[in-house]
Amino acid sequence: WILQINRTEMAIDLLGKARPRNTARTQPVSENIYLRLLVKLYRFLARRTKSKFSEIVLKRLMMSRINRPPLSVRRLAKFMSGKEGKIAVVVGTVTDDVRVHDYPKISVAALRFTDGARAKIEKAGGQCITFDKLAMLAPTGSNTVLLRGPKNAREAVRHFGRPGTPGSHAKPFVRSEGRKFERARGRRPSCGYKR
Repeated sequence: WILQINRTEMAIDLLGKARPRNTARTQPVSENIYLRLLVKLYRFLARRTKSKFSEIVLKRLMMSRINRPPLSVRRLAKFMSGKEGKIAVVVGTVTDDVRVHDYPKISVAALRFTDGARAKIEKAGGQCITFDKLAMLAPTGSNTVLLRGPKNAREAVRHFGRPGTPGSHAKPFVRSEGRKFERARGRRPSCGYKR
């Protein structure tokens, strides 16, 4: 007897959902022509200089606004302490902080500056640099410090999770704060449990 075995090789189902896709952005969603020109510029720099800095800036230029959180001048000063003479680079907005009065001299490159932040930086003797000027000053990102704002500082992030369950610190969506709201189950032992 001759036993004939049909061996079927395992394969990826390319017609179904199993095809691996690269979902990284190749262009910003925004139609802003200045942003698109910056993407073109930093794509060129990333290709020709092969610097990691240009690649990161290019990637961040194409991010959504939630992934480009603002950075306040207070945090900026904190992160740049001990890094005098270097340029701070923020792919996003630099915002003002009225609690800061004594501000150090810092050169900052960012997509946007609020009026208060720009005034505070320039009053201290620093510079507000655009990304096209930064490309001429430091095409490979030498002598720069790349910074980001706090991504999870949004109010929406506080509600992520399951509020009311033991050990959860998720903030519930409540109509009002007061005696009659969110005071029953999970808040006292007579109603289910007390967490």
